Amino acid sequence: MKDFKPLKQEKTVISIRLDIDLLKSIDEVSSKVDISRNELIVQCIEYALNNYKE
Repeated sequence: MKDFKPLKQEKTVISIRLDIDLLKSIDEVSSKVDISRNELIVQCIEYALNNYKE
């Protein structure tokens, strides 16, 4: 499995609901890697989809 590398990318606006503890974890990571919450969430989703095995 490839390592996850956060990168800045162009985005489209959507809305999702997250558990508060998950949001806190996302905010901690996004702060550490100096990207927005949205950028991190999108990149995590892309990583999961690219590495999804049926």
